[in-house]
Amino acid sequence: MRRDVFQAIADPTRRAIIALIAFQAMTPNAIAEHFDSSRQAVSKHLRILSECKLVEQEQQGREIFYTLNAKKMKEIDKWLEQFRQLWENRFNQLDTVLNTLKTQKK
Repeated sequence: MRRDVFQAIADPTRRAIIALIAFQAMTPNAIAEHFDSSRQAVSKHLRILSECKLVEQEQQGREIFYTLNAKKMKEIDKWLEQFRQLWENRFNQLDTVLNTLKTQKK
């Protein structure tokens, strides 16, 4: 099954995993300690994140560390930018209306 980054971030557990490894590489066991689910469930989430290329694996001795792929996160940010601009324009328009109403009451 082909997955994309939006399917990956749709799940709250996967978003929490992304937040965890955004600051430091972690092993699957270290990640699993932060959740009430099984190690196997966390591994499934990591597999999905890996398939979407949001996380990368790095072998260090006998351990596998997962790190965030910041380049892939930019794909999400680029898509969100269109909405960010839309809402910023709407808030600016609302500010204008509120300021107009405020000056009219004086």
